[in-house]
Amino acid sequence: MTSLDERRSLPRSGLAIPVLGLGCAQMGGLYRASSPAESEDAVACAWENGIRSFDTAPYYGYGRSERRLGAALCDRPRDEFVLSTKVGRLIRPNADGARVAGVDANGWADPVPFHQVYDYSQDGILRSVEDSLQRLGLARIDILYVHDIGRVTHGERHDHHWRQLTDGGGFRALDELRRDGRVSAIGLGVNEWEVVRDAMQEIDLDCTMLAGRYTLLEQASLSPFLENCVAAGHAIAAAGVFNSGILVGNGKFNYADAPPDMIARVEALAAACRDFNVELPAAALQFPLAHPAVASCVTGARTRAQLETNIKWFRSPIPADFWQALKTRGLIDAAAPVPAGA
Repeated sequence: MTSLDERRSLPRSGLAIPVLGLGCAQMGGLYRASSPAESEDAVACAWENGIRSFDTAPYYGYGRSERRLGAALCDRPRDEFVLSTKVGRLIRPNADGARVAGVDANGWADPVPFHQVYDYSQDGILRSVEDSLQRLGLARIDILYVHDIGRVTHGERHDHHWRQLTDGGGFRALDELRRDGRVSAIGLGVNEWEVVRDAMQEIDLDCTMLAGRYTLLEQASLSPFLENCVAAGHAIAAAGVFNSGILVGNGKFNYADAPPDMIARVEALAAACRDFNVELPAAALQFPLAHPAVASCVTGARTRAQLETNIKWFRSPIPADFWQALKTRGLIDAAAPVPAGA
């Protein structure tokens, strides 16, 4: 069983990252309001349990997540934790100072009077980093991800944003930040593995936060993408391991109501779990870490109780026969590496 104390090296940068990280979108008020006290307590719970990896982004609550996370970490020993944030969106104040009541169109509850502006250019990325450091109140970012680039995300605007990275100096800015030591590692933070493949042809990336594309429910990225990542020394931080929540029972997949075929697949996975007395979320959390490309799993938690549940799932013993049964029943790819088993 993987230990919370374990750290895995990013081959290209030498940075060692913890195998379990706390995703901090909920600190921004994702779908429902979150108090400063809840955020502070979630970080305290993570620290008490040995979690030393924290991921945020300017987009999360239009700066709210970065401010809260920075406040919770600023008095802790800086060399003991790994911090990642993202670029690609600048956060700007609303012209009229107006605030949206309730949940806004992007899912942020009780949002501050700011909005996002996409900017993947050299100047935009450098400005974003400076803004993030101010909000965090920290002097260093360890991992910097390009947030939500991709054709599925941007549709007809994808080519425009991609040119900002390639021709507009965005990738050049990332390389500059890494070379002069302002960040230790660079990569993408995306929901699409295909755009990571394309980016790897443009710049040497250290790691990628890949949400939802290598999970217990889907392994389309297994070959050749993850194989190529191993060969290139490109590490993966697996996020979205519950596929927007369908693997913890909320009926959502890719941020929308799950289609019937996915519901049926989850029901089959749940039946296998019952046969082996395994909790489905525990299997979902532990599965990605068996792949040699995956250095870390990052899961979100709004409260101490939610994080403690994630930790329990992470530590739950799962027999080796369970993983073999999933392959025998055709529920996971036959070539997928699996945990050794308890």
